[in-house]
Amino acid sequence: MRKIQPLAAAALFFLAATAGTVSWAQVRESAAAKAAAGGASAPAATAVAASAASQPAPNRPPVEQRTLKPGDYIAAVVNSDIVAASEVVQRQERMKEEAKRRNENTTNELIHKQALDGLIDERVVTTYARENGPRVDEPELDRVVANVATQNKLTLEELRKRLVTEGIDFKRFRENLRDQMLSERVREREVQGRIRVTDGDIDKYLEDRQAALQDRAQLNIAQVLVSVPENAPANVVAERRARAEEALQRIKGGEDFAKVAREVSEDANKAKGGEIGLRSADKLPDVFVDAVRDLKGGELRQTLLRSPAGFHVLKLVDRQMGKASINTIVQTHARHILLRPSEQLTPDQAARRLAEFKRAIESGRATFEQLARANSEDGSAQDGGDLGWVGPGSFVPEFEEAMDQLPLNGISNPVASRFGIHLIQVLERRDVVLDNKQLRDQARLALRERKYEEAYSEWMKDLRARAFIETREWLD
Repeated sequence: MRKIQPLAAAALFFLAATAGTVSWAQVRESAAAKAAAGGASAPAATAVAASAASQPAPNRPPVEQRTLKPGDYIAAVVNSDIVAASEVVQRQERMKEEAKRRNENTTNELIHKQALDGLIDERVVTTYARENGPRVDEPELDRVVANVATQNKLTLEELRKRLVTEGIDFKRFRENLRDQMLSERVREREVQGRIRVTDGDIDKYLEDRQAALQDRAQLNIAQVLVSVPENAPANVVAERRARAEEALQRIKGGEDFAKVAREVSEDANKAKGGEIGLRSADKLPDVFVDAVRDLKGGELRQTLLRSPAGFHVLKLVDRQMGKASINTIVQTHARHILLRPSEQLTPDQAARRLAEFKRAIESGRATFEQLARANSEDGSAQDGGDLGWVGPGSFVPEFEEAMDQLPLNGISNPVASRFGIHLIQVLERRDVVLDNKQLRDQARLALRERKYEEAYSEWMKDLRARAFIETREWLD
């Protein structure tokens, strides 16, 4: 994820690997847990110890024969791959620790189901990617392996030796990298292919943007209020409505609004002719802002407004929009440090590590750029985490929301996104005027990102429905 690119974030692991930003924790995650299953991440199969339960069955895809390590069992067969029981146990323990830190009450049964389902989903994607993904040739894979070594300050030979020390077969390690690259590429291609943004979607998005700008305008509203007591009987409500309607008709007939307000209104501003005074729209009741949304300065609302307080006759005295326009966007120049949770690095641990980075930067013990170069697990690491100038919609919503709330040079607390945990710093901001084509392109970009999660969920549901999945009972 060098940066979350327009139309979607590119393949995270692939970009991280090709940029030389794969940590040793990631290396272990991609191979060590699966090594316990004798290579479960490559096309795998039934254990000798469980061979009786693994006889060929109708419609079962062919599975390569491979032996699990002693004492391990098959938790699930997924297409031509397996999920080992040891992997499920490892995933469960991590999830239990995270739930405990968050003081969440959950059951072992639920955690077991979530752990197994998560691993099955990963295998479903991996096996689909092997058959349908773009080819990863050997020279490309060689470059990725070399970048892993470089990122971990190792030569290629030192990487091989360290893998042996960790009990990881080098060939299997390469195939695990290939699987992850394929999975990320296929996921991005398939999910993006499902996202549809119509001209109507863009029109609605821009209308909402304009309305949001209008809501930030300065409004001066005048009112005539005829109050209605809480739980008033119908005859009292009717009498109060009639009184307010009479005031509205007097104004429509040409009487001065301020004069009628002083005579009829029960509002505290009646002495000022009912004027509330110039206020930001977000400081006014939503019902008032909505009621005058289509009015120009000096115009009277032609119908009564009913609220819990009573009946209102409203006039928009003035609207000050300033220079706000949906064609003017704020671009942000930011940088970040990304840590990807893994079997060895939980989300909570990643967040605590980033919080330590923040304290080090604020105390002057390190710079943001230094920490990003040394630790960030995406392609921006080589640039000190620099993401360049971007407009609204370029990042996933949770990242963008946190970034937008930061002052210049401000550093966020750890922020979680679908790519991992981020530490964000805003360097600069600037206003940029877009022409209509650029504006619509920017809107399309934002809408595609907004629809990503739904499209991904639908893709996974379809993929899993087409997969061969067989779960097995086992004791942990």
